[in-house]
Amino acid sequence: MTVSYTLKVAEARFGGFSGLLLRWRGSIYKLLYKEFLLFVVLYALLSITYRLLLTQEQRHVYAQVARYCNRSADLIPLSFVLGFYVTLVVNRWWSQYTSIPLPDQLMCVISASVHGVDQRGRLLRRTLIRYANLASVLVLRSVSTRVLKRFPTMEHVVDAGFMSQEERKKFESLKSDFNKYWVPCVWFTNLAAQARRDGRIRDDIALCLLLEELNKYRAKCSMLFHYDWISIPLVYTQVVTIAVYSFFALSLVGRQFVEPQAGAVASQEPLDPPLGDLDMYVPLTTLLQFFFYAGWLKVAEQIINPFGEDDDDFETNQLIDRNLQVSLLSVDDMYQNLPPAEKDPYWDEDLAQPPYTVATAAETLRPSFLGSTFNLRMSDDPEQSLQVEASPGMGQRPGTQTPLLGRFLGAAAPSPAISLRNFSRTRGPPRTPHLPRFRDEEGGDPETANRIEEEAAESADEALEP
Repeated sequence: MTVSYTLKVAEARFGGFSGLLLRWRGSIYKLLYKEFLLFVVLYALLSITYRLLLTQEQRHVYAQVARYCNRSADLIPLSFVLGFYVTLVVNRWWSQYTSIPLPDQLMCVISASVHGVDQRGRLLRRTLIRYANLASVLVLRSVSTRVLKRFPTMEHVVDAGFMSQEERKKFESLKSDFNKYWVPCVWFTNLAAQARRDGRIRDDIALCLLLEELNKYRAKCSMLFHYDWISIPLVYTQVVTIAVYSFFALSLVGRQFVEPQAGAVASQEPLDPPLGDLDMYVPLTTLLQFFFYAGWLKVAEQIINPFGEDDDDFETNQLIDRNLQVSLLSVDDMYQNLPPAEKDPYWDEDLAQPPYTVATAAETLRPSFLGSTFNLRMSDDPEQSLQVEASPGMGQRPGTQTPLLGRFLGAAAPSPAISLRNFSRTRGPPRTPHLPRFRDEEGGDPETANRIEEEAAESADEALEP
């Protein structure tokens, strides 16, 4: 059963994730404890052998080998290889979940398109949705071990009510070397076409909509089957596994606490403490490193095929039960079974405001979000709000440069591109470079316009000075 802890992390609080560390089912401890114990035992055996069973000369040779293994382990790009692999597996895991066929959209279209309150109309709707559920059962039998154990043979599928004996005979009479999960979808299309001829489906648009929803449903069944067929390339999985195992095989030897090198001891000052005094029997950092990297690999191992029987694998049998129950309820018991239409409580109100409880009343004090620039403070200077006319030619003309660029290129730089002609209604010669002419006839201030022209002229003279 899938391990769900969503409610436990609904609010961010102190030690929010710490409480999850004490769980066992679906935890990393349950996945990793066997490999972890094996690593600890092997490390302890090598440590005991080095400390108690080897001679001094043998210990010296072992120390050289340990230092070589420690340097070699650092050459393995474990973080890069393992991180990219786990990312790929997680993306594939979620894509497989979104490919599980759900009949929710299809059952709504069937209930709205296939008409008739008599036995024939009811039979058509129930048969159509049963064919859709049969297709999902057949494809899930092909990819999920849980579903296959529940329906090991087609006789079990018949006993469960997804298929009749006559349908089973028709199904088995079709000779094909490939998976036949698509057969109920073909039955669905033929039955829908017959319902259209009989007038149960009233127009071609409704039939087209029904078949479109079926095709979406069938496409998910096909995608699920192909995810099971086409795996992540085996070579990549092998590379990652070898990288992790070889790294910790080297760490078993290289992370032992051995005697220091003779050169390191001789190069020390007389007052310095001798190297190698820190002799730890428990390699804490190495064990943590094993826990992280090997646990990372175990995560990929668990979710690379989420249709197995691990703690966090998909609950495919419950999905089958839910889909059948909900879909039959939608097309049968709920067909034309509507509550009476009544006026809502806000019929005579201009603004509908649902009530709040005491626990949520504080949320009403928060203003609604109107946009990120709604509370932007604008400049109080009225000159910044004056409107100017813009002509299509106000962009930069070929061969012109801005004043800043003209300072770098010398005094002979051309005049600015944006001039009075770009903004003025009259096409007269500009009095001042790069100056917009204000529309005096629309209420502009002549004194303000003259002051801006004088300041712009002074700027232009400074730009022309060498």
